[in-house]
Amino acid sequence: MANVRGQPVRPFDAEGAFRSPAETDGLRRLAVRGAGVTVLSQVVSFLIQLIATAVLARLLTPADFGLLTMVTTFSLLLMNVGLNGFTEAVLQRERMDHELASTLFWINAGLGLVLAAAFAALGPLLARFYGEPRVTAVAGALALTIVLTCLSVQHLALLKRAMLFTRVSANDIVARSASVVVSIPLAWMGWGHWALVAGALALSLSTVIGAWTMCRWLPGRPRLTPGTRSMVQFAMHTYARFMTGYGTANLDKFLVGWAFGPTPLGFYRKAYDLFVMPANQVSSPLTAVAVAALSRVNDDARRRRRYLLEALSTIAFVGMGLGGALTVVGHDLLRVLLGPGWEEAGRLFTLFGPGIGAMLVYGTHGWIHLSMGRPDRWVRWGLVELGIAATLFLVALPWGPAGIAAASAASYWILMLPGLWYAGQGQLDVAAIVGAIWKYVAAAAFAGAVAVMSAVTMPSIPGAPGVVHNVAQIAVNSTVFGVLYLGAVVVLYRGYAPLAHLTGLVRVMIMPRPARHLV
Repeated sequence: MANVRGQPVRPFDAEGAFRSPAETDGLRRLAVRGAGVTVLSQVVSFLIQLIATAVLARLLTPADFGLLTMVTTFSLLLMNVGLNGFTEAVLQRERMDHELASTLFWINAGLGLVLAAAFAALGPLLARFYGEPRVTAVAGALALTIVLTCLSVQHLALLKRAMLFTRVSANDIVARSASVVVSIPLAWMGWGHWALVAGALALSLSTVIGAWTMCRWLPGRPRLTPGTRSMVQFAMHTYARFMTGYGTANLDKFLVGWAFGPTPLGFYRKAYDLFVMPANQVSSPLTAVAVAALSRVNDDARRRRRYLLEALSTIAFVGMGLGGALTVVGHDLLRVLLGPGWEEAGRLFTLFGPGIGAMLVYGTHGWIHLSMGRPDRWVRWGLVELGIAATLFLVALPWGPAGIAAASAASYWILMLPGLWYAGQGQLDVAAIVGAIWKYVAAAAFAGAVAVMSAVTMPSIPGAPGVVHNVAQIAVNSTVFGVLYLGAVVVLYRGYAPLAHLTGLVRVMIMPRPARHLV
């Protein structure tokens, strides 16, 4: 594979064969550096989204966001038909060639075209269901995002298979920037919810252009080559799991929109977006890295188990700390970010917050299923997950959006241990999982309780405007929590081992040259 810095990538050689850089470079180093690149890029994406959220929340109304959510609850499910399925199939397969990649491209593109047409046609039914006539036109416009996304899937998957995560991350940053550049001026000009629609279209279009620019590959004619059937089955199993997971993640928003209307849904969606943002910024981008790396150690059970427990421990360290801190400062943070009129979103966020750490840890169960080539087991577990979440949401519905937010956070804690145990297939027992994460849970609970008590007793700054007071609260409370959390971790581990391990990973992420002793 041509991999000259700054030059477009040609993923196949003259004979149509794909060659992975992991054949010559250390797998662990490639994986860790790939993780570093994706996390760093997600920090940039996070800042872009944060700026966009702060600006758009002041230019648009909660009802504008709620209206878009009514449509995207369904359009995003179809938009991911290839992104979650064919991507993992390309990453997990041991060998890949030009003909097979071409066939998968055309299958994905054709499927996207059919789904886009069907979704546009179903727009009037959605409008009737919600009792909101504007949904019809929005659904017709957002149907284009389904086609555009399917056109970029194969090119991005080939870049990920080659572990060229820098290019994939750069493309994502550019696309998100394009979305912001389009949506903010239109919102300022008074376009309302159409500014958000235009931003979504700009994101998908920019992603396609970037993917085809960086991965110089033109698909050939589709042919039923050996391996096509098994890869499509793998992709469909993976997408079926995505559907159940998507249903779990969006059933709450569906119920809020149906029962309470666009304005409460707008508050709920903003709180939810900031709740899942840590997962999107930390866990989700690491999935491709983890699947690509773990798939190559399936034959070494001890090494695989060690990698999994290290990953769980590291993610628990970061996730429990992040979740505790955001729970403590969440109400003030949303006041600063969203401005006046969004106080209800801040209240909802404090109910979501305690589930952030569990959500990040629980999300790793998908890595295990995919890397072992068992999306069918992942699908079965997804049905269990959906049933438990649906039960919790229906029980909480009488308490309104606040009850559903609390049920959402609780669902991750309920699902975490059984989900990881089931995924491990004997490699991860409950005792090992608990041993990897419990000290971080205890440290976060202790630090959070003390920080909340400190926040309650913190005096107001005389004469300070509301925003100044909120910023001061954020600074003080996050500092108190951070010091207490790290201190508790050191005490529980009787040393600095977790901090040293995390620091070592960061060093590997940023080292400019591969070290052969890590191969």
